[in-house]
Amino acid sequence: MSWFRFISNDIGIDLGTANTVVFVRGHPKGIVLNEPSVVAVEVSTNKVVAIGREAKEMLGRTPGEIKAIRPLKDGVIADFEITEKMLSAFIRKVVKHRYLLKPRIVISVPSGITEVEKRAVRDSAENAGAREVFLIQEPMAAAIGVGLPVDQPSGIMVIDIGGGTSEIAVIALNGIVNNTSIRIAGDEMNEAIVSYLKKNYNLLIGELTAEEIKIRVGSAFPQDREESMEIKGRDLVAGVPKNLKISSAQVREALSEPIDAIVDAVKLSLERTPPELASDILDRGIVLTGGGALLRNIDKRLRHETNLPVNVAEDPLLCVARGTGKVLDNLTQYSKVLIKSRAD
Repeated sequence: MSWFRFISNDIGIDLGTANTVVFVRGHPKGIVLNEPSVVAVEVSTNKVVAIGREAKEMLGRTPGEIKAIRPLKDGVIADFEITEKMLSAFIRKVVKHRYLLKPRIVISVPSGITEVEKRAVRDSAENAGAREVFLIQEPMAAAIGVGLPVDQPSGIMVIDIGGGTSEIAVIALNGIVNNTSIRIAGDEMNEAIVSYLKKNYNLLIGELTAEEIKIRVGSAFPQDREESMEIKGRDLVAGVPKNLKISSAQVREALSEPIDAIVDAVKLSLERTPPELASDILDRGIVLTGGGALLRNIDKRLRHETNLPVNVAEDPLLCVARGTGKVLDNLTQYSKVLIKSRAD
């Protein structure tokens, strides 16, 4: 078996709408790749020009003959062919020795995924060079990545706010007791900032600028010290570039709709939780993972709304990928948490 492990690079993939994070089993670092899920292709030939970070820098800046595509929408595959090319490129990047056995791959998927969407993920990974594909639900992978005891009878609540979906799950005894998966997350926050500036200031900005605003001055709850930043965009009335100073209070107002939707989903999930498990959550609190957990004061906002302890996981962006890695290390122990899907 040890020889078999030596010649096979098993990998765990957090295939996200915004970023793809790859874990390689047996690698000293564990996580070896963390790149945006973006592919730039030549329009006429459909040939891939760039993938990942390089392609993301092209978003909103490409000449007519090149387009930058995000092949995943709301946590699921929107463009099958491009996703396959992206996965192949990422797998090639991390599995150096081509002559070795094809890797076994554990991929995380949103908990609200349909049978058709599951098959799309499975087929993409197999066509990209996987020997065997295992699927695991994102909140479950996040809980394992944080190091929570998912096999215990006591309830754990995990909120994973990614780029395309926010997953709220209550986990006990290796299973998801109830889950609420909404397709409102980081991308919707960016869109909310774009439409807020358009509506209130006649200023048009791109997706990358909106993301930068969210990261630098975005917040979900009033801060002790409000901040502001200069932004550049196009004046929709005059049609020329213009500058604008925007404060964190304005950005919070812009983000209120998607954040309210996430808060409502958390409340709904708590209402559906069996009373025994609800009391466990009261003791243990809620764990926040995913890139959205990095939004300032989102934990305070949730604490304010639910009166429960809320903790942001360490390195929230990497929790899901770490979870897939832990599952790879012990597939027999974690076999119960993997999704049984018809592989026919």
